[in-house]
Amino acid sequence: MAENGSSVYDEQAFFENFLERRNRDGSPNNAMEEPVLRELIGQVRNKRVLDLGCGDARFGKSLLDEGCAHFDGIDGSANMVEAAVRTLYGTRSSVQHLGLEEWRASDEPYDVILSRMVFHYLPDIRGLFQEVYTSLAAAGQFVFSVQHPVLTSSPESAKEAGGRTSWLVDDYFRTGSREEPWIGERVTKYHRTVEDYFTAAAEAGFTVEALKECAPRPEHFATKEEFRRRQRIPLFLVLSCRK
Repeated sequence: MAENGSSVYDEQAFFENFLERRNRDGSPNNAMEEPVLRELIGQVRNKRVLDLGCGDARFGKSLLDEGCAHFDGIDGSANMVEAAVRTLYGTRSSVQHLGLEEWRASDEPYDVILSRMVFHYLPDIRGLFQEVYTSLAAAGQFVFSVQHPVLTSSPESAKEAGGRTSWLVDDYFRTGSREEPWIGERVTKYHRTVEDYFTAAAEAGFTVEALKECAPRPEHFATKEEFRRRQRIPLFLVLSCRK
């Protein structure tokens, strides 16, 4: 049976393996996704920031170090919340254990709401995007990343272990749930097209200011071979939206 959403991160072995992979120097998230997010978010000094699916909150800690006024994190995994609390100890922050489907807009508006690699776990994003819009201050920014739809379209390529030499893109316009093998578990993800993400943001009232696919940059890779391999297929989709 496949794990759904944040529940897989409460499997202890998976959780430990995930953090080891996610936080290693050569992680594509660190080399490709994070630099784009930082450029899009820009200056955070004196801003209130909310992270939907904050994970272990290392990204939130870096924003606090850059001067953000307050950082709030929400995550549906008890393991992730515990890790985030440790990461953020003594900072201007809070962490809440809550599924994103249950989250509702806060009374005090945020300047920036972000989410990293979470929305492809959710069966519906339209209602959530409406809550994000309501919870932002005037001209507030909503920035999110997801697994690129060319990868979520077909789980077949994920069955191949090690460094892949080819990828299968299939059933691209047949949106919906997919079961994918990942770090020793079967995980349910929800495939949407690039158009679907753009449309959901626009229908919520946002102006989409940027759409990025996190093209690799050679300075972020230890070897030319790894850089060339990462040029072959997009791993991430990032949208920056404005209220």
